[in-house]
Amino acid sequence: MNIPQITSIDTALEVYYKHTEIGNREIKALFGNLSSAIVCKLKKVVKAEMNKQGVYSYGANKVNTAVAFDVWHINVYDLEKRREKLRKLNL
Repeated sequence: MNIPQITSIDTALEVYYKHTEIGNREIKALFGNLSSAIVCKLKKVVKAEMNKQGVYSYGANKVNTAVAFDVWHINVYDLEKRREKLRKLNL
């Protein structure tokens, strides 16, 4: 599955650090205004990985944030470095 590009570094970090589980609203904030079918596909691959790892979610329509970022190949450490570099360059 093709993973969409994140909308912004700050949004991605905010979603990661504020939510232990994410649903449709957070996924749309992270990737932009996606169709419900795409959001469902994104969650489906995360739920499959969660089942493999034995990670459970508290909400039926939510997925674990850490597992989701891992499955979607969003590197939080890299995003933090990039944000710091942007701040140093005043961009």
